[in-house]
Amino acid sequence: MKKQPQISEERILEASWALLGEEGLEKFSLRRLADRLQIQAPSLYWYFKSKQDLYQRLANHVSRVILEEFHHEGDWKEQLAELAVTVRSVLSRYPCSTQLMMMTLPHEPDIIKFTNRMLLCVESTPLDQAEKMQVVTTLVNYVYFFVLDDYQHERNIAIMLQERKLPPGEDMVRVMNSMNEEDVSLFRRMYTTGLFSLMGTDVAFEFGLKVILLGIEQVIKEHER
Repeated sequence: MKKQPQISEERILEASWALLGEEGLEKFSLRRLADRLQIQAPSLYWYFKSKQDLYQRLANHVSRVILEEFHHEGDWKEQLAELAVTVRSVLSRYPCSTQLMMMTLPHEPDIIKFTNRMLLCVESTPLDQAEKMQVVTTLVNYVYFFVLDDYQHERNIAIMLQERKLPPGEDMVRVMNSMNEEDVSLFRRMYTTGLFSLMGTDVAFEFGLKVILLGIEQVIKEHER
């Protein structure tokens, strides 16, 4: 008689991350997850009420790791900078975690703690409560988009290479050459000088973060006048 595989919430989460890394969120399903774990799909419902419930738990796990790795020291600017770097680092290690964080509600303990920790970074500033919420929302949305854009860019390139067997750059050059030069001149200059290669890099991330922090600092100075 075939032995029933040992199952636990931890094993389910580990298998979920592995499956997300291989197939992405689009193809993820509880049936595929059950097949990977070599169990019947209904067995998963002992641990999770639905796929959305599993997504909530995965997002909670990501929030917990962020909290564990975030060193909240220094003034508000240093804390927000460290927070942004930490969130980017953690999200980059867990496949589709950015989408999961955006798809779930703050109904899990560590997601709530994560939100609270972000707000504590700016609690000492003279901003009002609504502005404090907008500050952390703007910052975290920047990080989410940056990681998501980089992830999607890599997937797009992989798909294009698989389907067309041509480097994506060749398609771009062909399209640019078919256009009126006035409509493409600055874009072409950025492409030919390699500026698009900065997308997704640490340099690009740090510059965007600097712009956001300087904007927050300006708002704070206006409050202090």
